[in-house]
Amino acid sequence: MSHASDPPLERVTIPVLHRWKQEGRRIVMTTAYDAVTARIADPIVDVLLVGDSVGNVCLGFDNTLPVSIGMMNHHLEAVVRTTPRALLIADLPFLSFQLSVEQTLRNAGGFLKRGAAAVKLEGGYARCVEMVEALVSCGIPVMGHLGLTPQSVNLTGGFKVQGRTASDALRILDEACRMQDAGCFALLLEGIPAELAARVTDSLAIPTIGIGAGPSCSGQVLVFHDVLGLVSGHRPKFVRTYLDGFTSLQAALSRWATDVRDGAFPGPQECYALPDDIGNAIANWKPSNSSSDRSLQ
Repeated sequence: MSHASDPPLERVTIPVLHRWKQEGRRIVMTTAYDAVTARIADPIVDVLLVGDSVGNVCLGFDNTLPVSIGMMNHHLEAVVRTTPRALLIADLPFLSFQLSVEQTLRNAGGFLKRGAAAVKLEGGYARCVEMVEALVSCGIPVMGHLGLTPQSVNLTGGFKVQGRTASDALRILDEACRMQDAGCFALLLEGIPAELAARVTDSLAIPTIGIGAGPSCSGQVLVFHDVLGLVSGHRPKFVRTYLDGFTSLQAALSRWATDVRDGAFPGPQECYALPDDIGNAIANWKPSNSSSDRSLQ
């Protein structure tokens, strides 16, 4: 955590990430869906992702498919208002980049106009490569996303590890190279064997960010709420929690609720006092007849 006497933290840009890849410096990335999470994370991490995972983490959906551009814009704008120094990336949600180049440019360009530094899109098939090329040609930086791609959950039959067959592993390697050639500045690798992620990372000049992809990637990303244990229920194998935040916050809220019910909150320290002369005026106040009449209606 930075302090007032510390030198200013370096503003993270895409060239900075590329330099760190060459230097072997690990990149730290997490999600931010609002101003509170952005302010907590920004002094610590290098990259903030306004992810379409907001759908299942914050909005109650079973997956990311219902998330719209309007929803993403709403959450992106909240994060942008904190003026983060971390590189700010916004996810292109399902059906926001698959239909046409024009639609893709409009949606991604809207993210940059709102303050994002780059966009992320899922998939490495030919249509994705075409969209990456179109975006980059218009000056819109793109992070790719390969392996377990949540927007394709219905094709893959669920949230399953990818790249466990020879054909699937070779496909991911080929797609990684194609996405780099198309102009991606980085790749997120999700839910693939560690050895495959290491091979991808070694094969590329651009950084890789892993989530459930082993330790050999250029950096790691986890959802903010997973790191702090703010989500109850099942957690994926690749998640490591550093705080039982859900239980801790419930316990704190429970203590407050008990204080309210017992009359212990608010106490004198949470109250405002009136000057004596105004206090006397209030004590001696009596309602007028018209006020009394209205109170009976």
